[in-house]
Amino acid sequence: MESNLKKMAAFFGEGPTRLRPHYKNHKCVALAKRQMELGAIGMTCATLGEAEALVRSGIQNILLANEIAGTDKIERFAKLSREADLMVAVDNGSTISALSAASTRMNVPLSVVVDVDTGMGRCGAPPGEPALALAQMVHAEGLRFRGLTGYEGHCVRMKPGPDKVNAVQRAMNKLVSTAGLIRSHGLSVEIVSAGGTGTYSISGRFPGVTEIQAGSYPLMDTEYRIVCTDFDLALSVLGTVISRTRNERLVLDVGLKEISGERGLPVLKNLDGAHLNRLNAEHAIVDILDPNLPVQVGDQVEVWAHYSDATINLHRQMFGVRNGRVEETFLFES
Repeated sequence: MESNLKKMAAFFGEGPTRLRPHYKNHKCVALAKRQMELGAIGMTCATLGEAEALVRSGIQNILLANEIAGTDKIERFAKLSREADLMVAVDNGSTISALSAASTRMNVPLSVVVDVDTGMGRCGAPPGEPALALAQMVHAEGLRFRGLTGYEGHCVRMKPGPDKVNAVQRAMNKLVSTAGLIRSHGLSVEIVSAGGTGTYSISGRFPGVTEIQAGSYPLMDTEYRIVCTDFDLALSVLGTVISRTRNERLVLDVGLKEISGERGLPVLKNLDGAHLNRLNAEHAIVDILDPNLPVQVGDQVEVWAHYSDATINLHRQMFGVRNGRVEETFLFES
């Protein structure tokens, strides 16, 4: 984990683009603080709860890179904006008007970035004129327009190579050209925020992008590492063998309630001669490939997380281990 943190920090220490790590992956204030100590300019989050946890911890520069809606959430955002430099993404006029009304009603200035769809087809306004119209509306409604955000999520899990580079560059060109259009109409664009762990080295060197929202790199899982070998696997779940059927099968007490299987099966760590075959609610079924496998009931086995975000969401804490010894306990807060 420490190696991953330092490697990403070193990359952004060598270029003009800065790192704003995504908190949603690890949900751990202690890791967020380490990322800040290594040069991150602030944090990205996906939910108001995450933003509130970060502000409670003393982190003051936060991008909520997601849309919010509804009176309750908008008022929570406004209250939190009194305590920190907080920005929220918007992609529609209704939310802009609601934020403006809350800003006036609660007498607090609110900062906004326009979310641009760079090709993922999720949230975000179309690039170009539609995004410009929203930026102008933000300004006209008395909110503080800070810039743009856009996530090239459709590119992050592409295999490395020219096709991926071209796809990321096309996405970033949509974002950066939209920033240029907005500037040409007299509005300042302070922030052009993009990227993820799977595209950091491409988006993070694209002219005009000011910051990257990489999230998964500290803990790195087996799904992401297929397309991003720059970082080492770091997150595993510790299970215990609760059954062994001759030389055919092991059963671990690690199931879908302990480790995510929604994007594929996790794999065993340092256990040649066995293969994790399936996950049930409370069990991992492991095929024994080597009849001499020296694992018995009561032994502990580590399982690499396949999807770290969803695995962390099942737990309240994780342990930092060095040379076989627990060195630190990390609590999850959101």
